[in-house]
Amino acid sequence: MGTDLHAPLGQNRKPGPKRPGILRIGRIAASLCLIGIGGFSLYTAMRDDGLQQPKPAPETQAASPATDAVPTPATPDQSTANGMTRSDPHSGANVEKMVTGDGSVVTKYSPRPRDGDGPALIDATQVGQDPRMAAMPNHSLLEDSPFGRLPIVGPDGRRPMDQYARPWSGARGTRIAIVVSGLGLSQTGTQRAIKELPEEITFAFAASGNSLQRWMQDARRGGHEILMQVPLEPFDYPANDPGPETLLTSKSPAKNVENLHRAMGEITNYTGIMNYQGGRFLSNPDAMEPVMRDIGKRGLLFLDDGSSAQSKTEAVARGTELPYAFADLQLDGQLDVNAIMQKLDELERIAKRNGQAIGVASAFDESIDAISKWSEEAAMRGIEIVGVAALANDPKKP
Repeated sequence: MGTDLHAPLGQNRKPGPKRPGILRIGRIAASLCLIGIGGFSLYTAMRDDGLQQPKPAPETQAASPATDAVPTPATPDQSTANGMTRSDPHSGANVEKMVTGDGSVVTKYSPRPRDGDGPALIDATQVGQDPRMAAMPNHSLLEDSPFGRLPIVGPDGRRPMDQYARPWSGARGTRIAIVVSGLGLSQTGTQRAIKELPEEITFAFAASGNSLQRWMQDARRGGHEILMQVPLEPFDYPANDPGPETLLTSKSPAKNVENLHRAMGEITNYTGIMNYQGGRFLSNPDAMEPVMRDIGKRGLLFLDDGSSAQSKTEAVARGTELPYAFADLQLDGQLDVNAIMQKLDELERIAKRNGQAIGVASAFDESIDAISKWSEEAAMRGIEIVGVAALANDPKKP
């Protein structure tokens, strides 16, 4: 009788003839498994890293209770609990950037020798501007001071102006940076600027403002590049007083640098310093030089708002290798939306003529309204709005 293929399991089913082919395949598979297990065992026996169990540390003489030191926990910037040092993402590569004839930026990565042959812990928080982390400072770019945490160049040469800069396309099109200053002085103006202005707009926070840490974090989460505004002596000082801790030509270099540090310590995550007033101070190279040298040494840029025709910013910046930029226009000298729109159109003409331009405004309602409207239309005309860092004259970049 034939086998009933439709009978329930265990009923009326007769075993069919054995199939030598299937058995042969099973024997081969079993043999391969045994060979693989044996090879893996031999591999692990011959290796002296990775899969091998760690050897116990040699016994050392016990320290006396009087000399036992409490181990210091590693900071997130230096190592993890297992002692692995954090590495910069580019620590194993040579990075070269080249600009082609059509304005495209080509980045070339080539390997370079590593120190050691063990695993590497890559610190990916230092790359780019991840909005989820933008409000958090890179602790390796900060140092403690009596005035708060101040920006510094990191151990790998990374500068705050690079870490916190807003990314841009790299194309050689028409580029415009718009800086809205005085944030922190008015709660409603600051809140409205952060809420309504597009993320491409750069914000400058006044050192004498309120709740700066909170506003800084909100602005950074929104994708904005930020600057710190420092009060400098105007020509009509003291009748016109920019505020406490103003940097003065009559003060010693040490005192001016101290007041600079007071302003710097108010917040973190900024790419540079911008003047608040300061016509007299900016016209005095002797007063400027130690201040600008300190700014440059800390990996920051300096933005001159362009309000003083007698400014010596360019000469001093070149002498101290300080990255710097100048504003081309004050956009809201007249507080009227139509007048500000006309200034923005003028800024666009300057940018198309020179390839780039910088405009400065304050956080007034009229300024916010005009900049918001103009920015929506700018992209359709081939304008790229960038952060100030993208337009700075930087002696460390070709």
